[in-house]
Order: sequence, then C-alpha cells, then structure tokens
Amino acid sequence: MSSAHAPVTHAPVAHATVASPFKQPKAVWAVAFACVISFMGIGLVDPILPALSSKLHATPSQVSLLFTSYLVVTAVAMLITGWVSSRIGAKRTLIAGLALIVVFAALAGASGSIGGIVGFRAGWGLGNALFIATSLAVIVASGSGGFAGAIILYETALGVGIAVGPLLGGTLGGISWRGPFYGVAVLMAIALVATVTLVQRTPAPARKTGVAEPLKALRHRGLLILGLTALCYNWGFFTVLGYAPYPMELNEHQLGLVFTGWGILVAVFSVFGAPRLQARFGIARTLYANLVLFSLDILVIALFTSNRVVVICGVIVAGVFIGVNNTVTTQAVMTVSPVERPIASASYGFIRFIGGGLAPFVAGRLAEHFDSQHAPFYLGAAAVLLGAVILTAAHRQLGEAERAQAAELAAAGPATARRERLEESALAEDLGSAT
Repeated sequence: MSSAHAPVTHAPVAHATVASPFKQPKAVWAVAFACVISFMGIGLVDPILPALSSKLHATPSQVSLLFTSYLVVTAVAMLITGWVSSRIGAKRTLIAGLALIVVFAALAGASGSIGGIVGFRAGWGLGNALFIATSLAVIVASGSGGFAGAIILYETALGVGIAVGPLLGGTLGGISWRGPFYGVAVLMAIALVATVTLVQRTPAPARKTGVAEPLKALRHRGLLILGLTALCYNWGFFTVLGYAPYPMELNEHQLGLVFTGWGILVAVFSVFGAPRLQARFGIARTLYANLVLFSLDILVIALFTSNRVVVICGVIVAGVFIGVNNTVTTQAVMTVSPVERPIASASYGFIRFIGGGLAPFVAGRLAEHFDSQHAPFYLGAAAVLLGAVILTAAHRQLGEAERAQAAELAAAGPATARRERLEESALAEDLGSAT
C-alpha cells in the first residue's frame, strides 16, 4: 500500500501504464469508424430538408417523416436487439445492421418520392438499432483502454458523427439531394468490409436475452422516470433538429455549417463539460438546470422565429445542453437501474427515441394548422420543461445513482482515478493535434 503512494515512483508509473484511448487495435477503429458514420445519420438530412420539400413537392410535415420513420423504427427495434445479439453474437449483429444501412441508404438515394424515402429510412432505422446497440459492447471487449477508455472513444465517435453529418449532408446536398444518401451507403460499405475483416468473431452470450425483458425493466421507477424525462427532452431536441432549418431559410451549405457548429458543441460538452458539471453540482442539479436552460433556449427561438440570426444562435447553443444531457442522463440510467446494462439501455432507448421520432412530424403539422412557424418551438420548450418536472419524481433515485457512482470510484481506488484523469488529458491532447 505504501509503495503505491511512494513519491519517487508515483508519477512515472501512472504515465507509463496509461495509454491514450485512441491507441486501439484495428478492430476497435473499424467499429469506431462505423459508429461515426452511423451517428452521421442523425443530422445528415438536416441541410437538405428544405430542398427535399421543394424538389419533391412535399410539405414540411411530410418531409419530417424522414425522422419519424427512422427514429420510431429504431426505438421499437431496440427492444429486440438484445434478443438478436444474444443468439447470433455481437459481430454478426454488427454486420447485419451495417448491411441493412448500406442497402436502405442506397435505396433512399435512388427513390423518386418522399414516401419511398420515408419507407427506406425505416429500414435504415432497423439497421441502425442493431448496430448502435452492439457497437459499444464490441469496443469494450476489443479495446485496450478499459471501460473508461472505451466510453471516451464511443462518446467521441458520437460527437464527431453528429458534427460531421450536417457538414457532409450540406456538401453533398449542394450537388444533389440524393448525394447524402449515397454518401452514407458508400461509407457504411467501407465500414462493413472493415468490420468483416478486422473484428474477430464473438461467441453468443451464455444467457439468451428474452424479448420482453426491456419492457419488464420499465417497472423500475428510476428507469421509467428517466426514460419519460428523455422522451420530453428529445421532443425539444428533435423539434430543433427537424424544424429549425425552415425558418432559417439558408442553402444546403449554410445549413450544414450551422448544424456542424451545433454538433461540435454536442461533442465538446458530452466528453468534457458534462463530467465536470456533474462532479461539481451532482446529477440532480445538473439535469434540472440543464433542462430548464434548454427549455429557455427553445423558447427564445419560439419568440424570435422570424429573426434568422437568433434562430441560428439558438440552434448552435442548443448543442451545449444536448451534450450535457446525453452524457449525464445515460450514466444515471446505467447506474439507477437494477437490470443488466444492455437491457437498461434498450429500455431507455425505446422510450427516448419515440419522443424524437414523433416531434418533427408534430412540429410540421402544428405549423401548418396554425399557419405559424412559432408554434412548434413553443411546444418543444414546454415539453422539455415538462421533462424537468417529471424528473423530480425520481429525485431519490438520482441521489442513489450519485452515491453508487461515487462508491464505484472510491472502490476503484486512487490509481483508477488518476488513470481516468490521464485518459481525459490524453483525449484533449489527441483532439488538439487532430484539429
């Protein structure tokens, strides 16, 4: 015990044994690359929404079904991903998901009607669910940086994908509205080949997951309340993501840049901001403040929808609140639930993606019904504020989650704490050199 704290060896040992989370085997990089492309799909179509509406003679609510079909199918499919992967293994589940994305992204690009694209986006959502539900487990199993390093790498892939998706969508969409769909198909095909050749075959788990387990897990109060809070939060999130491009009245390239700025803030605050805020203020206060501030941000957009500069700034700033919420809430869900983490993740994903899928469609219908672009954002702001109110019903569970996380950190010992700080430092250095 005393040797572990000896001043002569303390710093050199820590630095010698801690590797950057970016120093990983090729198999991990193959899956991480696929993660980036998969997460691109969230914001990829944002810059081309007005172009699709114009060139395919569709209303904003019809175009918003691209989000609805994609996310609702993703939500429902989350319930069966554990059942599938526990029977055929993680690698085969990854391959199946990637293959579906390649096929349906290409078909969406080849489609000539908004109805066809909406249908193919649904198939894309099925593939996305199979992939995202399995990718983190594969990174953890194949990675060299431990669980903490895998989480950092996964969150970074998420942030990069969210940030780059709109930029790629804007660039390719400036050539043709079909470009973003074909672009994803090509990139995912590369990721599919890399996964097939580099990722080792994984055996099926010893215990097969029951198809009803994610729904049964929602009997737990903390998991249900956090899921409902996420549904409300995602309603506001995807109202901004799915409807804000219309009042901004920008071209594809300009929209791509706006949502890239938004995505960069999502990435930065997911990886760096959220852990610091939670450490200083705790889970409950961080989430309460974050939800209220996000609601106020959407309210500002609602009040000044006709002012392009305000809407642009409001959309970019929203990335701060989305990044914080993604990390803090997901960690709380994993801690507060008594069930296995993959099952808890599936339950949580099912509820929150439902909110994200319905919000853009309702936003378009509201705008058409009231002949007002303000109305969707008023509802989005109210939904996020409602999420903060719902969250108070799980205040005790949030306290338990915080104590559980603190206990895990204390049990891990000071060496692990130093390792996590050094991993975070290494991440900052790597990101800095990349930019």
